[in-house]
Amino acid sequence: MHRAHARWAARARPATGFVSQPEPRSIGHFARGRQLLAGNFLFAGVLTTAPGRSIWQAMGDRAMVDQELHGFGWLDDLAAVGDARARQAAQAWVGEWIDTFGDGSGPGWTPDLAGRRLIRWISHGVFLLRGQDRDGQARIFRSLGQQTLFLSRRWRSTRPGLARFEALAGMIYAGLSLEGMERLTAPAIKALAADCATHVRPDGGIDTRNPEELLDILTLLHWAQSAIADSGQTVPAAISDAIGRIGPTLRALRHADGGLARFHGGGRGMDGRLDHALAQTAGPRQTGDAQCMGFARISAGRTTLIADGARPPEGAASINAHASTLAFELTSGRRPLIVNCGSGVSFGADWRRAGRATPSHSTLGIGGYSSSRLGAAISTNGIAQEMLVDLPDVVNCIVTHLDDGRRAELSHDGFRITHGLTHARTLEMTTDGRGLSGEDLLTTLDVPDKQRFDRALDATQMQGIPFAIRFHLHPDVDATVDLGGAAVSMALKSGEIWVLRHDGHAELRLEPSVYLESGRLKPRAARQVVLSGVAMAYATRIRWSLAKAQDTPDVVRDLAPQRAEDDDNDSGDDT
Repeated sequence: MHRAHARWAARARPATGFVSQPEPRSIGHFARGRQLLAGNFLFAGVLTTAPGRSIWQAMGDRAMVDQELHGFGWLDDLAAVGDARARQAAQAWVGEWIDTFGDGSGPGWTPDLAGRRLIRWISHGVFLLRGQDRDGQARIFRSLGQQTLFLSRRWRSTRPGLARFEALAGMIYAGLSLEGMERLTAPAIKALAADCATHVRPDGGIDTRNPEELLDILTLLHWAQSAIADSGQTVPAAISDAIGRIGPTLRALRHADGGLARFHGGGRGMDGRLDHALAQTAGPRQTGDAQCMGFARISAGRTTLIADGARPPEGAASINAHASTLAFELTSGRRPLIVNCGSGVSFGADWRRAGRATPSHSTLGIGGYSSSRLGAAISTNGIAQEMLVDLPDVVNCIVTHLDDGRRAELSHDGFRITHGLTHARTLEMTTDGRGLSGEDLLTTLDVPDKQRFDRALDATQMQGIPFAIRFHLHPDVDATVDLGGAAVSMALKSGEIWVLRHDGHAELRLEPSVYLESGRLKPRAARQVVLSGVAMAYATRIRWSLAKAQDTPDVVRDLAPQRAEDDDNDSGDDT
């Protein structure tokens, strides 16, 4: 089917050049570009060392690696290096793609990848064409035209959401940038405006509830908006309105350190990318306490807390969703303290499943159960992915201002069917942001719940239903259990010390954890604080607190620079 479209495109009128000189739309990593030139290809968590070889020989899970290779995001990194050697490598590897896949065969011929690829090729067009002879330039323009025509016929088959935004943004960008493709822009602009009205919610959110994916969509809309405006056309109100709705939501999901909250498959985002996108977005620059896209944000002083206060995504939107209901992340100034483990997609199927489970999030879990479980699998771009099923029926979230701080009250009934229990969580932050008090309650709500609880308790031979409240720590946090086991001291690299205490109704211990982030060879080792116990009654309540120490001991001040030096010796790219 792809080849048939490519043959049709080959007979159509090709692109003949650029309407105007294109400018780069995305920012790459200089260090990553240098690694590519050295023959170190890191894709989907697998490092292929092949000096002097082609990027198309990168190894790893084929479906996942192909997603990264055929989207050409790595072209940003080569352009960031920008010297003659980087340009020659880019030209050679683009030429190999045309030779191998340009006829419409292979994994790169899906509308989302085609849109992603077109934007990269065009925005780095000067970089790719410089030094090429007339035949070489014509070859690139011919391929650009074929891919644009392919998109014009296939974009409707793309699933709504980020994939279709990528396809339509690529089609608009190509249609407005390439001579001979102008006639394709009007339908694409109309379709993008319709998707903005339909698939960007009134609160600026999206169905997947993935903050990083929302940033990707905002970036694409900015690119499309700029391309339309630069061509002298009027930007549809639906596109501008969607950008205006997304901006405040992303500001609410931004931690004090500039990174996004890591929920539902999303990461922090590339450094500086979020702030760059928000700087281009009209609207208020300050964000107070808010509920956006189902997340609760409370902030004070230099501290931000973002919690998941809504049902997980449903159906196809849940293929990357996590069982993270009521989990929270907390950042103090520029330093993350409490985190979720993150997405394990780039580390293989086992890590992907583990990262989606409730124990990988900073919330309460019961035994080996998650608040939602992984169920039926579907295939997206050739990758088999499991959806979340058995979601909580009811999730509540209320954010209020108090005289002496802020409060978030949350609850979900995800353990009701299995154990008859509802989890309620209260989080209160002081006005100076130096203290957080928390309460986790497991309770039955009615007679059927009590009967389910009794059956679950009987199944343990009256030993109690085990629960654990987890606080996953960022890898840069040094944690020690104080004498007596009543508290944990957590030192940040900045020299700050936070202390976690509890009311004595649970056992406190430190356990190993991981921090999952793309662009690394393996998960980063971390720690987690665990408050564990058993539920024996219809209501079990655990209170805990996080407080910033008033004074920082000299030993911690001396330790923080040494940790920074040690981390500098460990390459962030692991390559």
